[in-house]
Amino acid sequence: MTSETTTLPTSEQIRRAPKVLLHDHLDGGLRPATVVDLARESGYEGLPETDPEKLGIWFREAADSGSLERYLETFAHTCAVMQTRDALARVAAECAEDLAADGVVYAEVRYAPEQHLEQGLSLEEVVEAVNEGFREGERRARENGHRIRVGALLTAMRHAARALEIAELANRYRDTGVVGFDIAGAEAGYPPTRHLDAFEYLKRENNHFTIHAGEAFGLPSIWQALQWCGADRLGHGVRIIDDIEVSDDGSVKLGRLASYVRDKRIPLEMCPTSNLQTGAAPSYAEHPIGLLRRLQFRLTVNTDNRLMSGTNMSREFEHLVKTFRYTLDDMQWFTVNAMKSAFIPFDERLAMINDVIKPGYAELRAEWLFRPVSATTAVSSESDTA
Repeated sequence: MTSETTTLPTSEQIRRAPKVLLHDHLDGGLRPATVVDLARESGYEGLPETDPEKLGIWFREAADSGSLERYLETFAHTCAVMQTRDALARVAAECAEDLAADGVVYAEVRYAPEQHLEQGLSLEEVVEAVNEGFREGERRARENGHRIRVGALLTAMRHAARALEIAELANRYRDTGVVGFDIAGAEAGYPPTRHLDAFEYLKRENNHFTIHAGEAFGLPSIWQALQWCGADRLGHGVRIIDDIEVSDDGSVKLGRLASYVRDKRIPLEMCPTSNLQTGAAPSYAEHPIGLLRRLQFRLTVNTDNRLMSGTNMSREFEHLVKTFRYTLDDMQWFTVNAMKSAFIPFDERLAMINDVIKPGYAELRAEWLFRPVSATTAVSSESDTA
């Protein structure tokens, strides 16, 4: 016996395991106490609760509606307190700190610059404030014994008309902390093809982008994101399950779109808890991630909005371990998938996999070798050692 890979990881092991996060919204991950502080400093009086603990509960309960549109309404409060350079830098720094404390070694955190202009900031000032915050958060994490690297994804709102402008912004800052582009917001009625000019521009510039698709809307959203827009990754993509037929005998047949997604190794940014809240999946046990994992799709595990979902990467993996009995090997598989799919250069991704992720999981898997041994079992007979 050389390992105990079939043993389920403990909560502590899950927390310490190196994790990679590709789908996390900056305005969906604030600490409740920070929301209260920033609201007081800015004079914002719209919060439903001013006690941090009660406010955190309110966000989670408001997000548990089963509707993506209702879920998105909660962001009005977080965006309202993220309208100054200091506020943005603080939120970004705390984001990096919180992720690092949870064992995340690499993260791509997305936000929409156009939603932070109400008090006079320019788009450039928003990006620079957030970048400054991420660097400060990385520094604080190092001081606390953690390592993390954070890249920003600039998001355009799909119901607005600034996608090309935000894409150009992402391209200008691509060497100073911004690693790619995204579109987000309600899918129904706002197909990704409305922003073809932005995607065509990014492709000409050899830049990276992901698209929210296949969450609240079905296969047409995924098909457009890939075949019309050319997305590198799919944000959520859970509705790809609609193109997979499972027979009573357990046999599986993939439709042409599902086959294309799997064959091309297109990364799916799965966010299990968030998907339950928005009605994209009825339960963890029925979440498509179980079947898609067995079918070897390029899956990644993500948080989406840590405040609204009351979650972090460790909790997401805890749910999956409990539901699907995933081991450390499974966790490493998801994590390597995510690192392979990140928007930083290949050599840097490879170094993170070989020098950080794989050694981290190897150490966790080897811990069983160092369990305390009782005195009665520690003594071997002479014939055992002969």
